[in-house]
Amino acid sequence: MPALASHRKPRSTRPHSPAVGVTTAALASVTLLSTQSAHAAPTAPPRPTVEEIQKKVDDLYRQAGTATQEYNRAKEATDEQRRKADRILDDVARRTDAINESRRALGSYAAAQYRAGAVGPTAALIFADSPQSYFDQTHLMDRLSERQRGAVADYEGKRLAAAKQRAEATKSLESLTDSQATLRASKETVQRKLGEARTLLARLTAEEKARLAELEREREAEARRKAEERAKAEAEAAEAEAERRRQEEADRRQQPSTPPATTPPSTPPQTGGSTYAAKAEKALAFARGQIGKPYVWGATGPSSYDCSGLTQAAWKAAGVDLPRTTWDQVKVGTRVATADLLPGDLVFFYDDISHVGLYIGGGKMIHAPKPGADVREESIYYMPIYGSIRPA
Repeated sequence: MPALASHRKPRSTRPHSPAVGVTTAALASVTLLSTQSAHAAPTAPPRPTVEEIQKKVDDLYRQAGTATQEYNRAKEATDEQRRKADRILDDVARRTDAINESRRALGSYAAAQYRAGAVGPTAALIFADSPQSYFDQTHLMDRLSERQRGAVADYEGKRLAAAKQRAEATKSLESLTDSQATLRASKETVQRKLGEARTLLARLTAEEKARLAELEREREAEARRKAEERAKAEAEAAEAEAERRRQEEADRRQQPSTPPATTPPSTPPQTGGSTYAAKAEKALAFARGQIGKPYVWGATGPSSYDCSGLTQAAWKAAGVDLPRTTWDQVKVGTRVATADLLPGDLVFFYDDISHVGLYIGGGKMIHAPKPGADVREESIYYMPIYGSIRPA
């Protein structure tokens, strides 16, 4: 029987259909691009805007101000610890001299015994680590004269006191070392923050520097506008007060039969009283005399100041002692609202209370702003206000 013919079509040897070919090519292209992208250099981050740089620089200066207050506090603690250590060491030296004097008195008794031909109990106690222990062990106290017993007691008392003072001196010197370490750390922090700010400013292009200067002028103009509004309001309030006083005087003259008041009228709260005004004027006069001197962090005058160094020195000229740091200055005197500020009041800035200025009226203050700037008058609205105090 003949074989049946096969009806199956022969397998095609033609290439794949165009659709399949395109898909394969596309996949290959995607794979190739993905591989290239994986090995491509990462995209550089966008350059910060001038506004962002300004904010960063301002923040670095504020952080440097905070670190400056840390430095001031550490320096004050270091100076006090050094004075304490010096006092203790001086006392140790005096006690050592007294011990030597007592030892010489005991030595005279020992020498007398030696000349007598024997090393007696007095000579033995000279070489003892603890004379009192020596007497307790040998019961020799009864064999000494009253004068000798007094000399031994004096020597023992001074020896123990000197040992206690030496231990205290050691502890004080250790504390001084700790304070000095804190001082160095605060100093390094200030320098690092200021260095970062200077680096950011140095990298600006000419165009960016011009834009930054423009932003600074805009901020100053806004702060100045607010100060002018404050000055106008203060002037109107002062004129209203003067008019009130004139009217009271006119009414008084029209009523001559009215008996004079037994006590003078109280000074209105907004004037602050003549005593405070007199002290404040002395402080302000001193501060005005420092205008143009450079800001130097940690400086207290007379050739340069930081912010709290200036306010401390100004009020010291008025006979009022203020603490060294902004954090301690804000705790003295009486808290006052910004609306109730009087010339001489201290205005503090930022949430961390890292800056302070001396209010002069009209919405303005005298302050030592920051490194690279001189002591000057400026609007209190240039920085965010934390609060204010009246020092006296």
